[in-house]
Amino acid sequence: MRQCTDRPRVAVVGGGPAGLAFARVLHRHGHPVTVLERDAAPDARPPGGTLDLHEGLGQLALDKAGLLAEFRALSRPEGQAMRILDTDGTVLRDWRPGPDERANPEIDRGHLRDLLLGPLDVRWGQAVAKVVPGARDGVRVHFEDGRRETFDLVVGADGARSRTRPALSTVTPHYTGVTAVETSLDDIDTHHPDLARLVGDGSVAVYGVNRALVAQRNSGGHVKVHAQFRAPADWHTHLDPADADAVRSSLLTLFDGWTAPLLELLRRGTAFVHRPLYVLPVSHTWTHVPGVTLLGDAAHLMPPLGAGANLALLEGAELAESVVASGPAELDEAVRAFEERMWARAERWARITTAGLERLVSPDPAAALAVFDQVQPSR
Repeated sequence: MRQCTDRPRVAVVGGGPAGLAFARVLHRHGHPVTVLERDAAPDARPPGGTLDLHEGLGQLALDKAGLLAEFRALSRPEGQAMRILDTDGTVLRDWRPGPDERANPEIDRGHLRDLLLGPLDVRWGQAVAKVVPGARDGVRVHFEDGRRETFDLVVGADGARSRTRPALSTVTPHYTGVTAVETSLDDIDTHHPDLARLVGDGSVAVYGVNRALVAQRNSGGHVKVHAQFRAPADWHTHLDPADADAVRSSLLTLFDGWTAPLLELLRRGTAFVHRPLYVLPVSHTWTHVPGVTLLGDAAHLMPPLGAGANLALLEGAELAESVVASGPAELDEAVRAFEERMWARAERWARITTAGLERLVSPDPAAALAVFDQVQPSR
């Protein structure tokens, strides 16, 4: 039998932005938490590209964690710059941030992860198979190696393919009809100065008929390039993903007719990663289950248009504050109230990003430009 304690046993599944923000705010308040991460180590796989953290979302979460000053030292305000070109290379829009503009500064995902990790004791290599609520002594976490542990609250922050979600919802992500293929350019200022000038300090984006090309500067001269296009989910089955020449050739055919400097962003990439875009329903909710909840992509996977990581961070911080503020008897009601707030905010952003993706990768390139004109004044 479980011994009574003043504080509930809390675990978070997933060491991404949502899970780490949740754990870091709990740690700041002296509340114990177990962080379970499938990856064997922080550097087990590439951390991904750069993120723009919004003042009222991601930056607010970092403030709750006591990390805002450190974030500002690491972030790149100049990365907010955005240039939009026509497929012939004509500059359609060129927005550059002012010297004090900090509404959406960029930070590399790896830098953000390390900032959030700080003093946290993460249990690396802990692959969760499933989460089973309803046991007499709490919620049982089943690991892929056959072990089991029991907690009072299990928070699923384990992303699009969440192993925690089935404890609450039978819904699974569905394909949007848009695929992204990612490649990278290293040390761009030295090796590709012409493309460095094209990308600038932030991002450059080009929108064509049912396709787009976006290049975004990370720190250290690293640039991520994303080719986005509408295609069946199985469009790539005839390609070997490890055959960079074949993937490159397929993409160059897809973007045939675009000006040569833009195509160089694809020609100079040395490896390509296939990323079909999946989402959960815009209004995804679930019947509350005591002892289990979800955060971030596990709860509301949406198109990657700048909102997902920001919401994940803020949700993690807010749920942690709710846990800290409630006693054991009030914990379940605190989690239930948090879910209601999360659902309402996430649905609003899911509608915005879903509509945005429809317009950004559409038969009418002018629709993409209109999206930028709507958001540019707030950047």
